Amino acid sequence: MGSPHNFKAIGAAAVVSCDAGGGPSISPGAQLLGPQGRAKDTDSQTLELRHPVFVRVTHWLTTLAFLALLVTGVEILISHPRFYWGETGNVHTTPLFTLRIPSSRGTVPTGYGYVLPDQNGWSRYLHFESAWIAVLTGLLYVAFGFWKGHFRRNLLPAPADRSVRSLASAISRHLRFRRPSEEEAWSYNAIQRLTYLFVIFVLFPLIIWTGLAMSPGFTSVVPSAVTLLGGRQSARTLHFFVSGFLVLFLLVHVLMVCLAGFRKRVGAMITGRVTTSKERL
Repeated sequence: MGSPHNFKAIGAAAVVSCDAGGGPSISPGAQLLGPQGRAKDTDSQTLELRHPVFVRVTHWLTTLAFLALLVTGVEILISHPRFYWGETGNVHTTPLFTLRIPSSRGTVPTGYGYVLPDQNGWSRYLHFESAWIAVLTGLLYVAFGFWKGHFRRNLLPAPADRSVRSLASAISRHLRFRRPSEEEAWSYNAIQRLTYLFVIFVLFPLIIWTGLAMSPGFTSVVPSAVTLLGGRQSARTLHFFVSGFLVLFLLVHVLMVCLAGFRKRVGAMITGRVTTSKERL
């Protein structure tokens, strides 16, 4: 997450001095005489600040928490791969739909002749701990985004990019999986901006809400949290679908990073900067 910031640190101007041996030393960025006596710059290093440290830290914390949630969520899912609608649901209830996968509990009818190892204990503990890390990190990121104007400045599409024609063009380019140009690779188009906003302000709140609605302790204090969703089993079913959309977003996000240049984009999210070298005559 996060988007470009326009801060540039240019290499120092030419400085010629005498070293210990009495000879001249030329600093990086100094001008030398090129062909036909024209001034020639050596490679000048340009540092562009792409992501503030706060955005980078919250990005990687959220990534680690999401991966932990994904792994533990799958472990929890296979203990009962059947989904219902309403308040209650069990093996004697007609399911809304069933995932055709083996279960880690022998009492769940799956059609398979074997039972997977039960990892439901540790996976639930880690799932809840990772969820709270994701929630707290997300709240800090949202607070930072509003305080610094990050969402308005870097994620809200410009008025000209919100037109149907502009959005259709952006969608067409994405569906062709065309490798973006250097300039496009370092900026977010309208589709990407709207997708990030949708994930931040719609999918993440929904995944938190449906997760809390499955907690008896939370719903005993806030019963409306589960009532509005139609029941605890309805919350579990919605939680599954929202998780699927988030996984799809993650896969597309990684694919677009690979198309735009995986090493440089990931490096920018780690160090916060991108270094370019230019030589001018």
